[in-house]
Amino acid sequence: GLGDGSALPVGVPVPWALPNPPQGWLKYNGAPFDKIMFPKLGAIYPSGILPDLRGEFIRGWDDGRGVDSGRTLLSEQVASSIGRYVSGTSTTGVVGATVYDPDGTTPGDSSWAGVATGMTTKTIQQQRDAVRPRNIAFNYIVRAA
Repeated sequence: GLGDGSALPVGVPVPWALPNPPQGWLKYNGAPFDKIMFPKLGAIYPSGILPDLRGEFIRGWDDGRGVDSGRTLLSEQVASSIGRYVSGTSTTGVVGATVYDPDGTTPGDSSWAGVATGMTTKTIQQQRDAVRPRNIAFNYIVRAA
C-alpha cells in the first residue's frame, strides 16, 4: 500500500485520485516542507519546496538524447504549439488554397484558418494554436518519509 512501508522510494511522483494524500505523503503543490522532519525528501529537494505539479504534465528528462536538449532536471517549460498550415498558389490571377486542420473540425468552424485571395506567386503561412492532449486530473503526491 501507500503507508509508511511503501515500496516506492521517497521522491517518486504518484498520481492520486483523492483530494488529500494518505498519512506520510505530501501533495506536489509548491508548498514548503520541513527538511528536518523529512530529510530524505530534503536531499531530493534541497530548497525545502516541492515542485508545483498542479495542472502540469511530467516529461522525461532528455539527459543528452537531443530530443529536448538544454533542459535540467526539475526545470519548467512553457507550452509550445503546432501550427495549421495554409498554402495558396496563383495561376493567372486565380488563387487556389488548401487548408489543413489537424483537429478534424468542419471547414468554416472558427478554428479553421482563413484564406486570402489575390495575385501572389506562392505563399505558405503558419498559424499557431495551443495544444493540449486529452487528460484526466489527478493530484500528484510524494512519499515524504
